[in-house]
Amino acid sequence: MARPVTLFLGQWADLNTDEAFAKVREFGYDGVELPISGDFFDAVEGQDQAYCDAKLAKLKEYGLKCWAMSNHLVGQAVCDPIDERHKPILPARVWGDGDPEGVRQRATEEMILSVRAAANMGVKILTGFTGSPIWHKLYFFPPTSDADVDAGYKEFAERFMPILDECKKCDVKFALEVHPTEIAYDYYSTERAIEAVGGHESFGINFDPSHLRWQLVDPAAFVDRFADRIFHVHIKDAIVTLDGRSGILASHINFGDNRRGWDFRSPGRGDIDFESIIRALNRAGYDGPLSVEWEDSGMDREHGAREAVEFVRDLDFAPSKIAFDAQFAQ
Repeated sequence: MARPVTLFLGQWADLNTDEAFAKVREFGYDGVELPISGDFFDAVEGQDQAYCDAKLAKLKEYGLKCWAMSNHLVGQAVCDPIDERHKPILPARVWGDGDPEGVRQRATEEMILSVRAAANMGVKILTGFTGSPIWHKLYFFPPTSDADVDAGYKEFAERFMPILDECKKCDVKFALEVHPTEIAYDYYSTERAIEAVGGHESFGINFDPSHLRWQLVDPAAFVDRFADRIFHVHIKDAIVTLDGRSGILASHINFGDNRRGWDFRSPGRGDIDFESIIRALNRAGYDGPLSVEWEDSGMDREHGAREAVEFVRDLDFAPSKIAFDAQFAQ
């Protein structure tokens, strides 16, 4: 099937566009998943077609393509309870005076601009986060009622529906990265999120198996269940290292610390069964990019990026078009 292999530049936002694109080309990727952050792209400026044309020309200059854009950081603020942690990840115009409701409303407006900017770039997929009004109620104590959870999904739908409607208008799909801290973080919460927005045709999934693996959710089974909602795919590994002292909730210990009960790994360096995932993606008919996301605190990112592109190319394969035993017929 030879799916394109791209590099998600969210973790490379300390570089300017030319520096990052030069590295992506040198590493051997087909293109990028372009974040709407840093020097890479601005949502407001992206309303100007000339600005977008210049960005497209820059991609062409380096022999790269863009199949998906991302606005994870602003998306997080659409549904979250807002606190000081959000300030460093948001543009100043979105943070404003920090009033929580004002931040959420401005984040919604910025996401709508992001959808329009993606359309101006000729990009059909916007990946990102939603945040969640109820993630902080994950453990049900003090007791959390069904009504509290219902209200959380209702609030998510109300806040995100204008973004999804803009997606439909612009022929852009929003792909939520199913992820702890989001409204959908596992199998059943994803079902619930899709139901909450009435199965909106523009709402789907940026599938990243690393976030499912440490929760002990089977990533391939997840793809089979949500085959028609897999709009984009991240390739990132994870490893569970429970040793009798560590816990699955990671003990408030930062990534990269070997005391954690789990951590992210560069592709092929963890314990995810990627072959089963490729087979599931083949069953789903997914032919979009495989986007490498580097998040391995124990490995140099350039080493990881170089190694990952070769790992993914070796990993990927097309489904068979014939039954192997059909050739036995006389």
